[in-house]
Amino acid sequence: MLDFARSDDPRVQAQLDRLAALSVPDGRLGLETIRAMMDRLGNPHRKLPPAFHVAGTNGKGSVCAFLRAMLEADGKRVHVTTSPHLVRYNERIRLAGELISDEALAELLAEVLDACEDLNPSFFEVTIASAFLAFSRTPADACVVEVGLGGRFDATNVLEPEAVAVCGIAALGIDHERFLLAPEEGVPKEPMARIAFEKAGIAKRGVPLVTFDYGSLENAAVAEVALKHGAQISRQDISWAATFEAQMMEYQDSVGSLSLPLPGMQGMHQWENAALATAMIRHQSRLRLSQNALAVGIEEARWPARMQCLVTQGKLLKASGFKDVWLDGGHNYSAGEQIAKYFDGPLHLVIGMIEGKDPKAITGPLGDWVRTLTVVPVPGHKSHHAEAFGPTARSAAGVEEALLNLPSDDYSVLIAGSLYLAGEVLRLNDEVPR
Repeated sequence: MLDFARSDDPRVQAQLDRLAALSVPDGRLGLETIRAMMDRLGNPHRKLPPAFHVAGTNGKGSVCAFLRAMLEADGKRVHVTTSPHLVRYNERIRLAGELISDEALAELLAEVLDACEDLNPSFFEVTIASAFLAFSRTPADACVVEVGLGGRFDATNVLEPEAVAVCGIAALGIDHERFLLAPEEGVPKEPMARIAFEKAGIAKRGVPLVTFDYGSLENAAVAEVALKHGAQISRQDISWAATFEAQMMEYQDSVGSLSLPLPGMQGMHQWENAALATAMIRHQSRLRLSQNALAVGIEEARWPARMQCLVTQGKLLKASGFKDVWLDGGHNYSAGEQIAKYFDGPLHLVIGMIEGKDPKAITGPLGDWVRTLTVVPVPGHKSHHAEAFGPTARSAAGVEEALLNLPSDDYSVLIAGSLYLAGEVLRLNDEVPR
């Protein structure tokens, strides 16, 4: 599934049309193309400020948000590249704290495509090449780089050890099975161990690799990859620890202990994500941050469409009349489990899921909390019909129709199942990420 985009700026749209015309051979894996692109562009990936490189199945975007907020709270200028975008392609490239402008984006994409189009790059390879080229030309103190898919063969993994301050791996789960579990010799056979192996592929020689404590198979897979690459692994409950009590996070590592606030972002899983970001900051030596910067970053970090309460009285909420509407882009079972931990009572679920995703990934963990289940299409993508969600599911033409036909009661509303659907909701409610 490709993350194609639309823009109101005709200069940007002209380049997005060129991106949409790219056709990558099915099943192509490897870093050869992105490396060739970097070479043609003057190897911008070797001219970056220290990079914080984050992989994971769930939570990696939130970890990036915490890292950015912590660094900026310390006065640092920070480049960020994340994916996918929710409303505007510009969200993928943030230069020294600001989303790239339409004018700069149009020129950047044109430059990369003109230089590399004959290499038949993917949508994501062009995006990462563009981001790194822009990063190399704009002064900053740090880069925060989110892996797109997997890690070992992800385009962001063109980064070399000299450019990376620290690598981190967020929560692991089964997702993108077609790519990450494809048969291959010399890789772990057990699915979760294979997932861990792929994510750990971002490990770099001499660079700290900060991880959670996963299951024994996952831990072993990560450790084996770290050893192979010569990375300095720092695992939770061995190299660092975090406990949560009395509205505080108590963090410990070999340097000492910190008392930090709990995140402003909703959900207990964000406590763990904040702890991982803290550990990443603490286990690298390229940039030093104050404890106050860590605390401010944890409290102020925001990441759209991750247990986000819609508050702007935009078109969508005004039309629906609901005041307690939650939005989450979660689309796999691990995400569903985290969502389920947040709600403690009945809710109305509006869901849209791309074909290939498990329809029970969200509804299963929520179980009997779901009072009504309305299935909507995911704009621009092939998605599951209501029948896939069971006999109680009903369909609606879109989120607006779904909300208008919900019962008038005091139950919360949750919109979930796809980040692409989440982006449409934010657009409809006039909450475009800035």
